[in-house]
Amino acid sequence: MKARYRHCGIEAIQIRADLYDYQMSQMNISMPPALKSWIDSRVAEGRYSSASDFMRDLVRRNIEAADDETEWLRGLIAEGLASGVSDEKPETIIENVIARRRLRRG
Repeated sequence: MKARYRHCGIEAIQIRADLYDYQMSQMNISMPPALKSWIDSRVAEGRYSSASDFMRDLVRRNIEAADDETEWLRGLIAEGLASGVSDEKPETIIENVIARRRLRRG
């Protein structure tokens, strides 16, 4: 089954299974020793089976977070379209949106 992911105006079509454990591609990354130690400690704790497993989970979580952000923005757009014309200054509206976002993030 194919799923569409739209992030930053770029559309990518992926097979959902590719997000998990089927055919793997290889990637080499460089990072500071402190970050490598962090990953190694998570693997040693048994949270992940390998550094690759950790990185796959990190990417999956990033995709989910981007999807959440997109849905939040779509909700704001729908709310704005439904609210009609405002008497507030654009600067005030932007400040209110930023304040609501800060509350949402906690």
